[in-house]
Amino acid sequence: MKTLSHKLIITKVPYVSRYAADDQTKTVSFLMNHKECLEISCDIEEERSLIGNIYVGKVKNIVKNIDAAFVEIKKGVLCFLPLSEAEGAIFTKTKETDKLAVGDELLVQVLKDGVKTKAPVVSTNLNFTGRYFVFTTKRKDELGVSNKLGEEDRKRLQAYAATKESDAFGMILRTNAKNASTEELDAEYEYLKEVHDKVVNFGVHKTVFSLLMQDEAPYIKQLRNIRQDELEEIITDDKDIYEQAYEFLKSHQPADLDKLRMYEDASYSLWNLYGLETLLDDATRTRVWLKSGGYLVIEPTEALTVIDVNTGKYEGGKNADSTFVKINQEAAVETAKQLRLRNISGIIIIDFIDMKTEADKLDVLSALNKELKKDPVKATLVDMTKLNLAEVTRKKVKKSLREQLGNYDYRRN
Repeated sequence: MKTLSHKLIITKVPYVSRYAADDQTKTVSFLMNHKECLEISCDIEEERSLIGNIYVGKVKNIVKNIDAAFVEIKKGVLCFLPLSEAEGAIFTKTKETDKLAVGDELLVQVLKDGVKTKAPVVSTNLNFTGRYFVFTTKRKDELGVSNKLGEEDRKRLQAYAATKESDAFGMILRTNAKNASTEELDAEYEYLKEVHDKVVNFGVHKTVFSLLMQDEAPYIKQLRNIRQDELEEIITDDKDIYEQAYEFLKSHQPADLDKLRMYEDASYSLWNLYGLETLLDDATRTRVWLKSGGYLVIEPTEALTVIDVNTGKYEGGKNADSTFVKINQEAAVETAKQLRLRNISGIIIIDFIDMKTEADKLDVLSALNKELKKDPVKATLVDMTKLNLAEVTRKKVKKSLREQLGNYDYRRN
């Protein structure tokens, strides 16, 4: 049984733009485990990610040599659609050929935001995500259960899923379903089915560029995704956020309503109480100090992120090899934590301090892999080269913290 230890702190932060004349406000949420910050998410309505949104798009071009199409979802906004992601498409208008054609109009969901010169990525596989379920339109015969659950729970939930089998969508039961009652599962199933039916059945009659479903605010998604047996408290000092969170919990997670608290101490702000400015500073610094005196240097580039491990001020005795292994083991754990905290995705290269034996390398990789498995976002340890470069990939589900913050100064002084 997990111990209730996670707090979600949500507040609005006045961001002073370095380039714009008008100040703006961002909603920032901090997921805490005791005194350790696990995740930070920032959101401003005008800059909100497109990920999860469902549109009626129009095929503008098909490029056969890269097996992809370009689909327009808004006037002038072209998205990249791999043809492998076009199977089972739901069309609103089509030339009725065997293959996708220019001029076809179809339902697409944004998988990745555009980055610099890269277009957003879309798929015709529509996902509808709840706390316990994910419905999917591509694999309509799929009845899956999270592989993070034990065999007994998996069998029980697979048996439940079999009673809900549909020819309109497939479904996956998430880790949170483990502790849900049948009534809670039934309620969310009916809710997601209603959302699915509304998007699909009404969407086919909508005009091109229609926004059929907009993804939730980041802090609402965090509320949905936090494991129920870990969530202790939800705290905000903003009335609008409190009301939105209250309505969401009331409709979807009533068992968590008593965890929601409005912070109203005017003499000492929530910002200062939890040292939120320091948390943001720590999560955006290039250099991350380790307890041993070593440190990481985290350098994002357009293609990948490089993390360099350094000995720094470490004084671990006369045996240099043993010293390097200890720093590398600590660095491996901290690296996995930083990937989640900063929401770094894509390809990550970790340059560990040189190690001479294969056994030492395996110990460090084991420590890294163990910590990566705690990440709710899929992160995979690929391998380590002879030069002690470890390669990790992490699924992109939203912009990195660095991208979310953009060119804004969050400091309140």
